[in-house]
Amino acid sequence: MASQAITAKRQLELQHQYTTYKNNLQQLAQKIGDIEQDTEEHKCKRLVLETLQPLPNDRKCFRLINGVLVERTIAEVIPALETNSEGLKKVLDELLKQYKKTESDMEKWKKKNHIQVVQQE
Repeated sequence: MASQAITAKRQLELQHQYTTYKNNLQQLAQKIGDIEQDTEEHKCKRLVLETLQPLPNDRKCFRLINGVLVERTIAEVIPALETNSEGLKKVLDELLKQYKKTESDMEKWKKKNHIQVVQQE
């Protein structure tokens, strides 16, 4: 009877750990999707950068920041656009590494604990 209680308790712990791994992977996948969407929007900004490059740096331009239209010069806008694009790439790369590591950790954990998934959600 005591061994059955221990195995039932152990089974609940394993189920909880499995659920935690799956939730972490799902959250990372969601974040990766969001960043990829932002990256797609920044591809449109590449067109803006190509359009602004040949123009004089002191020329007035407008930029939408958090829903507010702000007057800037081209010299101020170009570095900001480039920095945003580079930052998104770095964040996306880091999230992809984190996802692969978590996925690898989960597979190792499943092998170590002899876990076989009966039904995928």
